Amino acid sequence: MNGATPLWDLPEPPPAPRKAGTGAAATVNRAAPKSKAAAAKAAAAERRGAQKPAPSEPVARVIVDVPLAHLDRTFDYQVPEKFHETAVPGCRVRVRFAGQLVDGFLLERADTTEHQGKLSFLDRVTSSEPVLGPQLAVLGRAVAQRYGGTLIDVLRLAIPPRHAKAEGEPPRDPAAVPEAPGQTGWTRYPAGGSFIEAVGSGRRAHAVWQALPGEDWPRRLAEAAATVAAAGRGAVLVVPDQRDLKRVHQACVELVGDEAVVALTAESGPAERYRRWLAVSRGAVKVAVGTRASMFAPVDNPGLFVVWDDGDDLHADPHMPYPQVRDVLMVRAHASNASLLVAGFNRTAEAQLLVETGWAHPIVASREDLRARSPRITPVGEDFDVARDEAAKAARLPSVAFEAARQGLAAGAPVLVQVPRRGYVPALACGQCRTPARCRRCAGPLVLPGGRDQDGPRAPHCRWCGVPEAGFRCPACGSARLRAVVIGAKRTAEEMGRAFPGIAVRTSGATEVLAEVPARPALVVATPGAEPVAEGGYGAALLLDGWALLGRQDLRAAEETLRRWMAAAALVRPGPEGGRVIVGAEASLKPVQALMRWDPAWHASVELGERRELGFPPAVRMASVEGTPETVASYLDETRLPDTAELLGPVPLGEIDDEGRSERERMLIRVPREGGRALAAALASGQAVRSARKEAEALRVQLDPLELI
Repeated sequence: MNGATPLWDLPEPPPAPRKAGTGAAATVNRAAPKSKAAAAKAAAAERRGAQKPAPSEPVARVIVDVPLAHLDRTFDYQVPEKFHETAVPGCRVRVRFAGQLVDGFLLERADTTEHQGKLSFLDRVTSSEPVLGPQLAVLGRAVAQRYGGTLIDVLRLAIPPRHAKAEGEPPRDPAAVPEAPGQTGWTRYPAGGSFIEAVGSGRRAHAVWQALPGEDWPRRLAEAAATVAAAGRGAVLVVPDQRDLKRVHQACVELVGDEAVVALTAESGPAERYRRWLAVSRGAVKVAVGTRASMFAPVDNPGLFVVWDDGDDLHADPHMPYPQVRDVLMVRAHASNASLLVAGFNRTAEAQLLVETGWAHPIVASREDLRARSPRITPVGEDFDVARDEAAKAARLPSVAFEAARQGLAAGAPVLVQVPRRGYVPALACGQCRTPARCRRCAGPLVLPGGRDQDGPRAPHCRWCGVPEAGFRCPACGSARLRAVVIGAKRTAEEMGRAFPGIAVRTSGATEVLAEVPARPALVVATPGAEPVAEGGYGAALLLDGWALLGRQDLRAAEETLRRWMAAAALVRPGPEGGRVIVGAEASLKPVQALMRWDPAWHASVELGERRELGFPPAVRMASVEGTPETVASYLDETRLPDTAELLGPVPLGEIDDEGRSERERMLIRVPREGGRALAAALASGQAVRSARKEAEALRVQLDPLELI
């Protein structure tokens, strides 16, 4: 399963630890006094309670918890003799920094220092627990370099807050090595068996798994983790939300036992969360399952990293330096010689890039198995439907959808109704064919700025480069008309209740998310991502308002739409058992075609090819700089960007006054993929200059932002 390393922005091998300085100036002065007077003075100081350096390795290199980019390095302190045993590498300490007591992590201890002056002593060892292990420190630095952030920002995400009571409890006994699972469901995939064999034998194997509709994917992931744990290595499984976490955790418990797996989640509370994290850090458990923050789980001797549904926006951390789970696990797999499994019903363009470069291999089922497991998928507006019902194209719930719902309910099964989440920003599209309107200069999305000029309303402009587009022509049909894309519909549950009297209507959304529903007739109205699992599968699924999803102002609109559709369709019974899916979009659209054939790999390949042509991620690395116009301009003027960098913008953000000005604006910076590390380093250097000057104006710098509009 091994392949060649792609042109992916993998970290370089970590630099060797800083060597101890040489010469008298670099050595801590612990020599004996040269005169009787000096000896007497030293003895008097000792009697007054002066601290003495530790007898060996008296220098502590500390990462201070200070959110300033120009201080992203270690600082040397002396270890007092009283902390000689407790000041271990990786522990939490308190030090005096710039006249204040601040927290920090002791990275390492040494005999010498390069500092020319007198070193301050550690003020306190908060805890002797080594929470910052060598592998986690290297990972934190690699992630910081990839995203142009600082090490302490990464460590805040990677290490949970300390809970003294949980830390003082007796260590958890190491779990027994579980037995390898016997026959697994991976054998139904032609490359699945070889993948499990590779990870079980300790060989590195990177794969992108496309799960079958109706697949018991929590069980498959648990089987992979149990195979690795049986070989004495660790596994980290990251899922988007709590519902998925409960399913995967339960599947792992059934295979490896309750003592060998922990679920890392903030919902468990500070004490229990820290207690479980310590069990992982101390090597007591081999399998860690969790949501986004668990991507940093410090499992001992890792052998497998798994991310389920890597396209979900919950995998992107909203805190500095904004890491993404898939990319962090890729860095970890590369650094620790472990395997990586990117899994899901859909395939993202980033996962497709891994496959096309040979870094990962695809795991897909045969077409025969796929046809037997997938439901029958019907788009709205097929010729046959239009012949029977001329309003089928325009109707929100045409007759074919009613028929599918009635058949599903008559079979004694629930029916799923997926409705787009409210709150999408209206986008512009062609008024005739509804193709998203894009800029001719940079292919960015067009938007109406609002307000008026002397000649009338302002012309549409690009949200990326800001260039007006007064003479729009649709590249698909040539129309000059523009229209706003439909926003999500309201009162769907009430409408369905009136259409199907006597049938229970249940909702699952932001306020209340259902985990599962029983196998009896009911209408389940859910927003994308909140679809409950039905016992025995849904009889039918109605995917409404496709234009509200496809017309969003988002680079990933088509990919995200297909991901949400496939996640819902995968919950429906197979076609031979009567399962049907009705899609509220035309059959000619690429996402609909990919759904009908259940071929997300084809869609990801086409999507990646188009992004290469237009210069979109992941074919390139892109950064976003947001702030006041003066701050953005000053930052970019002082930052030495790579020669290959291309600037797009600036574009105003928020409300625009009558003079066309905005309080905040954004600039996009685009470089080829191989220039990603240079761009990250340049942006980090610019941030360091600003923090050293104590600039007061806020500036948001983000690499590979999830949303580019």
